[in-house]
Amino acid sequence: MKNNIKFLDDWKGLTLDEIFNLCKDYVEDPEYPTVKKWRENGGKVVGHFQVYFPEEIVHAAGLLPVKICGAQSEGMESEAHFGSYLCSIIKTSLDIALTKSIELDMFVTHPICDAARNLGAIWGRNFPYKCQILYLPQNPNSKLSIDYLADEYNRLKRDIESVAGREITDAEITNSVEIYNQSRSMMRELYDIKRETPWLIEAQDAYALMAVAGFIPREEHNELMSTVLAMVRRGSAKKQDKMRIVFEGGFCEQPPLDFLHAISRSCYLVDDDLMIGLRYITEDIPLSGDPIHNMADAYIEKSSYSPVQHDLRKPKEEMLLRRVRDSNAEAVIVSAAKMCEPGLEEQVAYSKALDEAGIPHFISEFEENQTTFDYISIQLETFVENLLFA
Repeated sequence: MKNNIKFLDDWKGLTLDEIFNLCKDYVEDPEYPTVKKWRENGGKVVGHFQVYFPEEIVHAAGLLPVKICGAQSEGMESEAHFGSYLCSIIKTSLDIALTKSIELDMFVTHPICDAARNLGAIWGRNFPYKCQILYLPQNPNSKLSIDYLADEYNRLKRDIESVAGREITDAEITNSVEIYNQSRSMMRELYDIKRETPWLIEAQDAYALMAVAGFIPREEHNELMSTVLAMVRRGSAKKQDKMRIVFEGGFCEQPPLDFLHAISRSCYLVDDDLMIGLRYITEDIPLSGDPIHNMADAYIEKSSYSPVQHDLRKPKEEMLLRRVRDSNAEAVIVSAAKMCEPGLEEQVAYSKALDEAGIPHFISEFEENQTTFDYISIQLETFVENLLFA
C-alpha cells in the first residue's frame, strides 16, 4: 500500500517511560488499532501464527504482515470450535477474528503442533479468505531442505500475489529483506543492552518495544527502535543487586506483561526466547542473488533454536546452556504455556541439562490471559533468596 500515513507516530516527543507505556498499551489492546487504521486506508492484511514467518514476502507486496499472538480475552466465541484441553493462544487467536477485533485478507499457520496444524482448517471454515499452512522443513539437516523451503516460499508468494492483485518482483523482495535486516540488527542491539546493561531497560519494556513490530509497518518500527535504543543507552538508571536470569519458554504463546514485570522486580532478565520469530534469523540475509533462496538459506543456516524446529546441529539443551553462558546468567526460568505440548516436553530435557551443568532453575507455567501474578512473585523471590543465602 503506497501512502504517507503513519500508523504509529504518537510516540514522537515523548519521554522514554511514556514511549514504553504507549507500546504496552498497544501490545495489550485486543482491538489492534494500527491494523484497523491500515484497513481503513485501503490496505490489506496477512495474519500469521507463531513462531517464524517470512514477513518480507508480504511486505514486498505492499500488504501488512501481522503476528497473531492471541489476546487478553476469554476466548468465548471460539469455545464451540475447539476441545477443552488446548493452549490459550489457539483459542484467543481465533476469537479475535470471530469477534472482528481484527480483520484479515489471508491467514497462515504452521504445523508446529497438532493444535496449530488444525487451526488453518478451522479458521478456513469460518472466513471467506484463504487460510493455509506454511510447511517449514521438519528435517533441516537434509541437503534438499533449502530447495524445498524456497519452493514453499514461492508457493506462499503466489497466494500473497493473489491477495495483492499483482506480481511481486525480486527487487521488491530484496528491498524488504534490507528493511528487515535493519530491524533484526536493532533487535540484536536491544538484546546486547539486556545482556550488558540490563538495568537500563526492564524486561516488560524491552518486550513491548519489540512486540510492536508485529502489527505496524516495519519501516515505522525501525524508526521507533532507532530512536528508543539511543535514548536507552543515554539512560542514567543505576545498577541494582539483582540476579541475572534467562527466561526459556516464550517461543509461541507469550507471557503477559505483568508476568514479566513480576520477574523484573527481583531479577534482571538478560536473555530469553520471547517473540523469537521476530529475530529467528540471526544474521543479515544477503541482498544479492535470488532473494527467496537467500531467505530459505537463512532459515536453515542462520537461525536460532526452538522446540518446534528439530535441527540436529542445534541441540536445544546445548543452545540453552550457551545462552546462559553468553549472557553470564546465574539462573534460568524454564517456563511453558499451559497445555503447550512442545513447551512442556522441553521442560524435562532443559531441567535435566541444567541439573547436570549445576545451573539453578525455576519451573513455571503461564497463560497469556491470566491476571494474577502474586504467586509467581512470591515463588521467584523465595527462589532467589534461597540461592543468595545458601
